[in-house]
Amino acid sequence: METQQNNKRSAHYKKDSLTLIGAVSMGTGVMIGAGILALTGQIAELAGALFPLAFLAAAVVTAFSAYSYVKMSNAYPSAGGIGMFLEKAYGRGVVTAGGALLMYFSMVINESLVARTFGTYTLQLFDAEPVGWAVTALGVGVLIFAFLLNISGNRLIGGFSLLMAFLKIGGIIVFAAGGLWIADISFESVIPKPSLDMPVTGFLAAMALAILAFKGFTTITNSGSEIVDPHKNVGRAIIISILICFVIYVLVAVAVAANLTLDEIVAAKDFALAKAARPAFGNYGLWFTVGLAIVATVSGLIASVFAVSRMLAMLTDMKLVPHSHFGMPGDIQKHTLVYTVVIAIFLTIFFDLSRIASLGAIFYIIMDILIHWGVYRYLRNEVNANGFIVLAAIIFDIIVLGAFLIVKASTDMLVIYAALIGIAVIFVGERFFLKWQENPEA
Repeated sequence: METQQNNKRSAHYKKDSLTLIGAVSMGTGVMIGAGILALTGQIAELAGALFPLAFLAAAVVTAFSAYSYVKMSNAYPSAGGIGMFLEKAYGRGVVTAGGALLMYFSMVINESLVARTFGTYTLQLFDAEPVGWAVTALGVGVLIFAFLLNISGNRLIGGFSLLMAFLKIGGIIVFAAGGLWIADISFESVIPKPSLDMPVTGFLAAMALAILAFKGFTTITNSGSEIVDPHKNVGRAIIISILICFVIYVLVAVAVAANLTLDEIVAAKDFALAKAARPAFGNYGLWFTVGLAIVATVSGLIASVFAVSRMLAMLTDMKLVPHSHFGMPGDIQKHTLVYTVVIAIFLTIFFDLSRIASLGAIFYIIMDILIHWGVYRYLRNEVNANGFIVLAAIIFDIIVLGAFLIVKASTDMLVIYAALIGIAVIFVGERFFLKWQENPEA
């Protein structure tokens, strides 16, 4: 009887419930959200006039990074995604559990970033400056909506994500193309020539945030067991998603640079696209951009909650994280949906956009380094990976993370303290949990 009850509570995954197109729409759905809408201004603040190039450089780093994930996904497609990859490399231990949780929390952090971005842009419809309580209330509301839609099942999510992906990709391309056409500028006039006084550290730090805008591709790995022909299509979906987002991000960054001065971009850093739309298109352009932002953030949240909750469910099935039902009915997938959204709501209430993005970038890049080192040290022959490419990905990550920490150490030490405390709690907590599992009566 107990075994039967446990089976009911275990996470269940529907094989072949996501097509290649559905997986791509999920990946782009997560990536094209807060990444371009909220981070453009923050990236400009760090990189200065070079910020469009920061997206380009981040895409190069992401391409190196994606190599390990494609190789691992083709070899080991599963609903566990990152958790399963880490376990293949490091075995069942603290590194695997801690690294997987870093990824989980970085993705939940991103959900709160997207939620606050939704609130910030929505307020622009009323020509209002973002007010803390209003942004928070709208962010919490959209998180609850994403939760309600996610309990409906994969098919509805896949169809909704596909529709929203087409709408927002098309809309953003219209925004970028229209902004460039109206500004009547050339690529050379927007992108400044390198100089000796180029803010190198700031530029590298900006790349950390730009990389965060691309990291949504990892959500595809969390649905590996549900994608049609996963040994081929998971890797394909990752590559296609990154390419789509690369083109869109660079176009948008150049369009924003063409219509606003750097000071204007930084002043409106949380809603830079809406600010750029007004001189280019007037009020109609503003409304269009805000509508686009709403579509992008809502669809991004739905896709993210879908993938992240399934990652946590798989980690629970792998017995890498503690789990309690708290009297809730249903299986583990339903429970992890609740936990994921509750944590995202907490972060949305207590953190601002800049700090949320910073924490997410730090957690993600550290986890990324663990993935690459695991592939290089233990799995490169098994998954047929090129060691040079994997090592290059590690070096790029270390350089970018180092620069980002240097900048934050001089501007916002609270972010570093929060990151250190969070990492310590995760790894120390996992050490005790895994030890307790070995001897629960001790």
